[in-house]
Amino acid sequence: MTPEELIGSRLVFGIPGTQVTPEIVRHFKETYAGGLILYRINFESPDQLRKLISDLENALQRRLLVCADHEGGRVIMFQDGVTVFPSAQAIGQTGNTQFARRQGEQEGRELRRLGIDVNFAPVLDVLTEAYSPNIGIRAFGKEPELVAKMGAARIAAMQVEGVSACAKHFPGLGPATLDPHLKLPTIQITWEELERVHLIPFYRAMRTAVHSIMTSHPLYPQLEPNPRTPATFSRRIVYEFLRQKTGYKGAIFSDDLEMGAITELCPIGEAAVQTAQAGHDMILACHDLTAQRKVFEGLLDAYKSKRLATKELEESVQRVQNLQSKRSERFAPLPGTPARAQREQEEARALVAEIGTNAATVLRPGPGLSPSASTTVIAPRTSDFAARIMIEKEMLNERTFLQERLRPFGLNPSITLVGVETSDEEIQAAATAAAGTEQTLLLLFDAHIYPGQKKLLESIQQAAKRIVVILLRDVYDVEFVKPDTLCATAYGFRVCDIDAALKKVFLEVPSPLVGEG
Repeated sequence: MTPEELIGSRLVFGIPGTQVTPEIVRHFKETYAGGLILYRINFESPDQLRKLISDLENALQRRLLVCADHEGGRVIMFQDGVTVFPSAQAIGQTGNTQFARRQGEQEGRELRRLGIDVNFAPVLDVLTEAYSPNIGIRAFGKEPELVAKMGAARIAAMQVEGVSACAKHFPGLGPATLDPHLKLPTIQITWEELERVHLIPFYRAMRTAVHSIMTSHPLYPQLEPNPRTPATFSRRIVYEFLRQKTGYKGAIFSDDLEMGAITELCPIGEAAVQTAQAGHDMILACHDLTAQRKVFEGLLDAYKSKRLATKELEESVQRVQNLQSKRSERFAPLPGTPARAQREQEEARALVAEIGTNAATVLRPGPGLSPSASTTVIAPRTSDFAARIMIEKEMLNERTFLQERLRPFGLNPSITLVGVETSDEEIQAAATAAAGTEQTLLLLFDAHIYPGQKKLLESIQQAAKRIVVILLRDVYDVEFVKPDTLCATAYGFRVCDIDAALKKVFLEVPSPLVGEG
């Protein structure tokens, strides 16, 4: 292999659109990129996605390492061909590792049929008492042993089905109070605390022979004393500790170098050099073709000038080739018969419903809702996010979706939809609607991040005669809910989460008499 081919084989790039264009082919040929990461913007249907992968590999006449960021819950890339599982926190809440194992089996089968080699999951971050704007429901929970058991069960099952798992975000992103997609967090944990809490799930993943690990972008000043050196750039954390001290032999991925946490530190070409110097095998630049070219050029210059060691480059390429060699075929076969496919889908839906039923939680007790009372439902227009994240088809028309979901409980409510970034006019209209009925169901979407949602909650709590709140994203919003107000969650905003939360509210909480406060 030429130096250009060695360097390129370590790069994971994302592409625009749903079809392979001459520009994309030229880009992969000129950068020799060996990895492809697929996102929502690349997906129209399972057949289309398989064609996209095949077309690009055929044009390049070489095999790519195809990756996806498919965690479940909040982070799901494909609208069809995969099961929409609840969040990791929902599964962690059940305490049942068999749910994690069965999820791993199902997603492994589905992702291999789509041609995915590596899934950037599970999240093994351990939550703390601090507010977590980025991880939250993406993590299994606050107990390191629970996170370790859940993660290991999912990893083992996924890899048996042919998909390489990628445990993230080493050495632990749970304490971060800033989102590294946007800003550079600082995490003040010591080596002792790391060993006692945050490394336990990663050690278990290594014992489970996880194929790859992804690092994180924050500053860890107690671990890496050089100022402005995030874990991504830290040779002490990545090479000396993760590679040498733990003896980990799998592939080490960086997180996306286009994130705000990295771009505020240095140009992306220099970021790529420091990422390689730290000890990563695979380097991600997931969105911008110009940035990706700068990554390749920065690394090429660094190896030519001997700033980076060729020996370590060759060792990284060997680990990448080992990761690639774990699969012989590009696509796992589809179910043999339509009847088998239908049976598998029914089993997956039953598993999702079982997880939801066991996960749904009353965070704060209070009076429930009466099916005989006039009802206002206030909910966010999650379809507004459809241009940025995968929104399930059923939820693209929220009004119809909610009417259908509430009908089995005897409700025919008045529905008021508001933007997630709620305007003052929408808040006033929602408060007026709540004041005009006997009870209100509010579906709240992250009042910690969206000030309008917090203001909406405050207004509805003042206006409504009786209110029940369902949290659709992270549970931190419970602190804004008044005492004696029923507040429940199923740890997410997917269809399965809403179904589980509604069942919790209507089937497990006694209905008050009409007019009872």
